[in-house]
Amino acid sequence: MAHLPLTIVYRQNFILNSLKESSELKTKIGETCTGDISKAIDKIIFALNNKKKILLCGNGGSAADAQHLATEFIIRLNPKIKRPALPAIALSTDSSNLTAGANDIGYDNVFARSIEGLGNEGDILIGITTSGNSASVNNAFKIAREKKMVTIGFLGKDGGESKNLCDVAIIVPSNDTQRIQEGHITIGHIIFQEVEQEIYG
Repeated sequence: MAHLPLTIVYRQNFILNSLKESSELKTKIGETCTGDISKAIDKIIFALNNKKKILLCGNGGSAADAQHLATEFIIRLNPKIKRPALPAIALSTDSSNLTAGANDIGYDNVFARSIEGLGNEGDILIGITTSGNSASVNNAFKIAREKKMVTIGFLGKDGGESKNLCDVAIIVPSNDTQRIQEGHITIGHIIFQEVEQEIYG
């Protein structure tokens, strides 16, 4: 039997090791984050039952996660559950707003400005930042707190500055950005599926 070329062996090992890392991190999330995930579920259910909305923000891959998760609320996650749309807005989707804000008031303030205009007492802000030190997300948390909104952080590493700005800080126990992002989308799906199930299931 012919030996596989070294590049193929390396690639197979890389793929398997990456999947193992991702799987092991998700187990750690289960060991360290379950309580905070449950708190986030309770706060979101309470807000939605009281006719409040959910705003989400993040940068780069976290912006994509914010859009993804907002869509799950608006459309649905479980196709077996027939329900009305739930009010959720990803603040990273309006290119005119983002570019005008970056140009006129500085990018660090673009999400905070949207919170100032759209956020109300009792609304939820979910800020997603792998480091916990994103100025644009943290400034949004600060304005949200001033407006008596509920702040939930999807964070990583040591939680950074964000952990002290959140009512609920869900900190993925990793320093690897891509693994943290994988954890965030998994956590988001768990939260949103349970919210959907408890309200409409």
